[in-house]
Amino acid sequence: MNKHSLALIFLLFHAGAAAPAAMAETAAPPAPIAADEAHAIGVDAYLYFYPLVTMDVSRKQFTNIEQGKEIGRGPMNSFINVPEFPAADFRSVVRPNFDTLYSIAWLDLANEPIVVSAPDTNGRYYLLPMLDMWTDVFASPGWRTTGTQAQTFLVASPGWRPALRDKLSETLKLPKGTQRIDAPTPYVWIIGRTQTDGPQDYDAVHQIQAGFKVTPLSQWGKKPKQAPVKIDPSVDMKTPPKLQVDTMPAAKFYAYAAEILKLQPPHLTDQPILARLKRIGFEAGKSFDFDKLDPAVAAALASAPADAQKLMAWKIPTIARVVDGWSLNTDTMGVYGNYYLKRALVAQLGLGANLPEDAVYPLNLGDSAGKPLDGENKYKLHFDKDSLPPVNAFWSVTLYDKDGFQVANPLNRFAVSSWMPFRKNSDGSLDLYFQNESPGADDEANWLPAPKGPFNLTMRLYAPKSEVLTGVWAPPPVTRQDQADADPQDQKDQHSPDAQDVEPGGK
Repeated sequence: MNKHSLALIFLLFHAGAAAPAAMAETAAPPAPIAADEAHAIGVDAYLYFYPLVTMDVSRKQFTNIEQGKEIGRGPMNSFINVPEFPAADFRSVVRPNFDTLYSIAWLDLANEPIVVSAPDTNGRYYLLPMLDMWTDVFASPGWRTTGTQAQTFLVASPGWRPALRDKLSETLKLPKGTQRIDAPTPYVWIIGRTQTDGPQDYDAVHQIQAGFKVTPLSQWGKKPKQAPVKIDPSVDMKTPPKLQVDTMPAAKFYAYAAEILKLQPPHLTDQPILARLKRIGFEAGKSFDFDKLDPAVAAALASAPADAQKLMAWKIPTIARVVDGWSLNTDTMGVYGNYYLKRALVAQLGLGANLPEDAVYPLNLGDSAGKPLDGENKYKLHFDKDSLPPVNAFWSVTLYDKDGFQVANPLNRFAVSSWMPFRKNSDGSLDLYFQNESPGADDEANWLPAPKGPFNLTMRLYAPKSEVLTGVWAPPPVTRQDQADADPQDQKDQHSPDAQDVEPGGK
């Protein structure tokens, strides 16, 4: 399989038309503003727009391809089913999971609503979270919310109202019980996930994936017809979206954001920041021309992205509650309100986050002594018999390198999951091992191979119980084996490997 064939499964990690240049209206020059104030607003603007730009870059890369040309990517208004877990060299999305197979769809609701159909999964866990272009989850059909019976959803753009003839000819033909879902933006990203218990479960999951359908309302009840795809040769189809956005010059970033904002409306609660952006000449619905700015203001904005990224890196250790070296995000996840820093950080670390009620992903920041994990050492994660992760569905632990990607290894094992036949201790407790070399044949079933350098862990709790959401339960500490018999040091330095020496930006 082509190594790019799974690209952008969550974006994972995508082709829209910008307003014609001839029709573009540029914002009027702003009133005089001090460079330091312009810089501060530029940092806030970068954080505000980072998810929007990342989503659109991802959307273009995912959808700028004809149907069936490549596994894992396809045009808008169609489900693209990923038939297998990401390969060891997959690099398009950070922190991919190895618990579910994806069914991805980008919807274009600009012209008409889209009918989304789901099959009967016979009790199997699945979810179809729907994200607007700001990365907010505005709906989450699936096992937890709507059940696993066959069902149909009518997804409509903001303010859509059917004409009388539509009510009579199309809408009433939809299956009884069809649920209408109103989307905040005309573009919508569905990151469908179906529980998959390893490669041996692929065939059963593929049958379910085949039942996920996307149909424009005007085509409902008719023979499926795929609209022609206009391939844009200017779209970078190889560079991961995260890297494209993180290295985008300030002038291009802000101009890009202005064009997307013409098509994808802001949230109603965004008025305060939009009003503030006018101070640097940025107005919703208008183009943004860096060349027309005062040179001092332009220089102040040029350095804003770098300082915003420093702030994001510095914030990682404190963005969530930290217990025993694990960072748990159970508040303002999936729906962020006006917490733009957190929204940007989540988009950078793992675009497409779920609602916590659907899944919580504790991120390990270090061992029991507060030290970053490194493959030069050996580590263990111990669960007492009565303290296994409390979930209604299932759980897993995935190992990534310092950049958030899976580590190639002889076992081709990137995660351990609750469905696996672990070797438990005589008292019913469970030990998981993270190290470069095998812990021995007896414990290999519980082993995740680590690189020789820095690495980190992500735990995934699907349909977590209330103990997780309320903070009553947290993962136990990861212990370094040559220190296992020593008293753990105080948790004084809960820093991630990538953020230890980073200070917040700003001028």
